[in-house]
Amino acid sequence: MNKDLSDYRKSYEKGELLKSNIPENPMELFQKWFYEVDSSDTIDEANAVTVSTIGLDGFPKSRVVLLKKYTYEGFIFYTNYKSEKGKSIEHNNRVCLSFFWHAAERQIIIKGNAERILENLSDGYFESRPRGSQLGAVVSNQSDVIENREELEDDLKRLELEYEGKDIPRPKHWGGYIVKPVEIEFWQGRANRLHDRIRYALQEDYNWKIDRLAP
Repeated sequence: MNKDLSDYRKSYEKGELLKSNIPENPMELFQKWFYEVDSSDTIDEANAVTVSTIGLDGFPKSRVVLLKKYTYEGFIFYTNYKSEKGKSIEHNNRVCLSFFWHAAERQIIIKGNAERILENLSDGYFESRPRGSQLGAVVSNQSDVIENREELEDDLKRLELEYEGKDIPRPKHWGGYIVKPVEIEFWQGRANRLHDRIRYALQEDYNWKIDRLAP
């Protein structure tokens, strides 16, 4: 197998990112960019974000999850705490989040520390989920090896009968993480590969240092 991709080319010309017109707090710029992307008709699931962790085997691993909330404090997503992702975070809570919105020619890279959110917050979100998603969280021992698909579907049918007409409690091993950023980089594609890169770095006094990086 041999596929040469060296002739793949794209010129990025949809925007610019200048230090003269950005806010002092990166969360305000994130909110602006997210709103612009989410309100456009060009990108499905603007809240899809790649989460990278360092596994127990020492290797980095990335996967896509859905961002469910952001505040001035950080970025919240939900998962199974006993999954490979959850175990990696418990072992080393330094993670990286990456948004890539290709239609807008924008990327955001976030370095931060992941922490479990309060249980009542996880309860509240779990209760808001569709019933099928609730059952899925209960039935799946995420990242474990299973014999086949049928095993999973049989367990789901059993749980559907067990909880018929009843509320489904949140499993204690399932809940949210908040990633509290220490560095956020905004990337805007520009012509001739001279992309705009603005980095916000959190300082000891909790102010943000803003730098332009070479593309």
